[in-house]
Amino acid sequence: MFEWFWNFIDELKFVFGEGRWELIVDGFLNTLKITAGALVVGIVIGILIAAVRSSFDKNKETMKLHGGAGYVILAILNAISKVYLTVIRGTPVVVQLMICYFVVFVSADDGVPVAIFAFGINSGAYVAEIFRAGIMSIDHGQFEAGRSLGFNYFQTMRYIVIPQMFKAVLPTLCNEFIALLKETSVAGYVGVMDLTKSGNIVAGRTFEYFIPLFTVAIIYLVMVMILSSLVGKLERRLRKSER
Repeated sequence: MFEWFWNFIDELKFVFGEGRWELIVDGFLNTLKITAGALVVGIVIGILIAAVRSSFDKNKETMKLHGGAGYVILAILNAISKVYLTVIRGTPVVVQLMICYFVVFVSADDGVPVAIFAFGINSGAYVAEIFRAGIMSIDHGQFEAGRSLGFNYFQTMRYIVIPQMFKAVLPTLCNEFIALLKETSVAGYVGVMDLTKSGNIVAGRTFEYFIPLFTVAIIYLVMVMILSSLVGKLERRLRKSER
């Protein structure tokens, strides 16, 4: 009756024996490193791009009337930001990853930092639009309140607008983190030992594809379920704090 169970246990021992389970652990840790590092890079880029674009949109008419170098610089930065968003969101992430690894950082010995950079650049485009939408949703009276306190525009953004924006977009940002986690599964295209790549290597060595790839899928599913649960709790807490 339980013969199938013991056969399954024997298959597990065969697939993950001889240290092959360590490949899965190393791939899992690299996936977490790439995801966390790319998220930090994406947030930094997103804040900068969103600040430039929202500042230009909100102050375009006023700055255009006054003219000067400030308007020209901001207009150039806004144009560069638009080009960045168009290119990054218009090309596949795996192509961007391969360009970074085989062209930009062709002499790199470790693929993990390259993957962090590539996925961070990609995530930054989407995070920037999330942040920009959050900034544009802040009532204009908040900017006037900052000016009445003696803040300049950038101080108002730093101390008043951006903290409120973070609260508004935090659930969406967490969902972007979940999407980023799954996107890192293509890191193996450039030889990075991520979770998916490690499962594929184990499958290739043992000629057993079901168990290692199913294990990888289960690990991804568990991580996404945990993160989704945390996002749900965060959203409920934010709704309570607004009451």
